[in-house]
Amino acid sequence: MDNAGSSSATPIYLGRQPILDARQALYGYELLFRSGPAPNRAIVSNPMAATATVITHAFAELGLADALGAQRAFINVDGDFLLSEAVELLPKDKVVLEILETVEITPPILERCQELRDKGFMLALDDIVAVTPAMLPLLELMHIAKVCIPAVAPEALPPLVQALSRTPARLLAEQVESREQMEHCHQLGFHFFQGYYFARPMVIAGRKLGQSRVSLLKLLSQVLDDSDTPLLEETFKQAPGLSINLLRMANSAAVGARTRITSLRHAITLLGRRQLQRWLQLLLYTDPSGGGGFSPLLQLAATRARLLELLAESHMEGDREFADRAFLTGILSLTPALFGPSMEEILGQISNLASDVKQALLRHQGSLGLLLRLVEALESEDMSHVPALVAQLPGLTAERVNLSLSLALAWTRAIGEEQAN
Repeated sequence: MDNAGSSSATPIYLGRQPILDARQALYGYELLFRSGPAPNRAIVSNPMAATATVITHAFAELGLADALGAQRAFINVDGDFLLSEAVELLPKDKVVLEILETVEITPPILERCQELRDKGFMLALDDIVAVTPAMLPLLELMHIAKVCIPAVAPEALPPLVQALSRTPARLLAEQVESREQMEHCHQLGFHFFQGYYFARPMVIAGRKLGQSRVSLLKLLSQVLDDSDTPLLEETFKQAPGLSINLLRMANSAAVGARTRITSLRHAITLLGRRQLQRWLQLLLYTDPSGGGGFSPLLQLAATRARLLELLAESHMEGDREFADRAFLTGILSLTPALFGPSMEEILGQISNLASDVKQALLRHQGSLGLLLRLVEALESEDMSHVPALVAQLPGLTAERVNLSLSLALAWTRAIGEEQAN
């Protein structure tokens, strides 16, 4: 994605961080725009007009509005962009304008916020660490107040929450890094949460994989080893919940079955090995007993896996098996957060995993390791490593990375809609 109208166009990289509500359901994404090798907190370091072009193109050319579905995109805005007419080109029902903490609170800024609010835009104030008298008029106009949790001393957080609760703004805890942090913020009254606490390995002493999950990993290993259908069928029979999921998958609209499937063997044959492998990978993040549920962790894993696959297709054009391994790498990269055991222990349950997948997951080495590092960088607030990583992956450009992210989000949205039916 280039800065239109600029003779020296600078690549703009688009990243995203998920935002959850109090029920831990996905509420939206913060979209992160970065340019050049150095990190920057503003949207981009280029002139405001170029910034406006970048953002509007993200929604027009990349189709991000469609990819986001019911979720909203939080977009950082500085004072110049907030005061410009360009901000009104953004779809007001799809975005939350996130006002940077560096914006000086002046009468024109307050008037503009009131005007945008009256026109139907949602507003958020970013990186709050304390409430000052000067901030109060702006907070009265905000829909959401974002508190930077690591920057607030533990003893100062309760009074800060109390002060913010006297404003109309709903509270968002950002940079939440652990389940304990999230639960504490929830108890204090926060409504939304941003951070990767759900994607980080959680050390739980003595935790073991349930039988259904063991069977799931066994099935995945059998599929990777191209085992015979009767052997797969026998493993399914030992896990009733997985059998139910298999029949549901085979009968879903996504498979396009015209007749109802009643046998496990028929379902396995109808799905085909590649489709079966994909669904088994995604099932790692759902309830194996058949309860389903499209959790935030599943959404993150699905988006990461699909993004890795799309980037792999550009990096190693024509190599379908490499793209398949990239998808598997993305899926498995978040399993420690789901299961509790270390990555080494989890990979021990999958005997026939390709060596380059193992190297990527354990050490971030090889082409797959570079791709995984790139995707992780796109998920972080500091995307300063993204340009250098892209430069090491022939076939990738800023435009290709941004388009792939949009397509991955759209794919995940489609899965979510299928799960809901």
